[in-house]
Amino acid sequence: MSDLIDLKAILIVALIFIPLERLLPLHEEQPLTRRHWLNDVVYLLVNGIVIKIGLLVVVGAAMLVLHRFIPTELTQAVQSQPIWLQAIEVVILADTGFYLAHRAFHAVPFLWRFHSIHHSIEEMDWLAAHRVHPVDQILTKSASFLPVFALGFSSPAILIFTLLYQWQSLFIHSNTRIRFGPLKWLVASPQFHHWHHANQREAYDKNFAGQLPLLDMLGGTLFMPDRMPEKYGTDDPVPPLYHQQLAYPFVGNAEPLAPSAEPLPVSAGKAK
Repeated sequence: MSDLIDLKAILIVALIFIPLERLLPLHEEQPLTRRHWLNDVVYLLVNGIVIKIGLLVVVGAAMLVLHRFIPTELTQAVQSQPIWLQAIEVVILADTGFYLAHRAFHAVPFLWRFHSIHHSIEEMDWLAAHRVHPVDQILTKSASFLPVFALGFSSPAILIFTLLYQWQSLFIHSNTRIRFGPLKWLVASPQFHHWHHANQREAYDKNFAGQLPLLDMLGGTLFMPDRMPEKYGTDDPVPPLYHQQLAYPFVGNAEPLAPSAEPLPVSAGKAK
């Protein structure tokens, strides 16, 4: 159990991001104990267990099938590359898988019900990054890791990607006004990802990448104006508590959204 819940790592993360959000806040009026923060603490402490078990099952089962179709020569060629080059390739390949899976969770109504839990965040900070339905996280991470494992990338390269992803995921959700300047087009930042969470019509279904905005540029889904969003969240009737949110995608309690005056995509009317 201690391997699944690393309290020391959680403490280190909190000691970094809490002062950072106090010193360089994007929304200065937002309190440390903002709405539903205890609910997100539950996600932080509990979700990791469920997600790691789910990933072992999904990725493990898929690898039993995939390894038969991947030539040994290909995996040997991948592993013969320098670690730094493998790490770059892993980031590109894994984030491409993430982008495609993330976009699917916005486009498919049943999948959106899981993903809407994450988009119910109305006040952005590092803690809110953990509010993700386990099914959403398991399937999205599987899409990232499966091609990486199937091609035989080395453990150090995968570890580098994993650490980068974990820290960047917390940072892009954080309540900070830090910007990347020209690098914002190459590396995902709070400016990039906050717009993904904006409950504003022009931002719906934008900025799907986890690390590389270039993927959104190529996919025609990039939206990053100089200003920051005015409102976050979703209009979907997502309940407020952890156990209710776990059950939400499976129960028929969603109310239909108000009809629009013009045709909208599947995800329209819901902040994504």
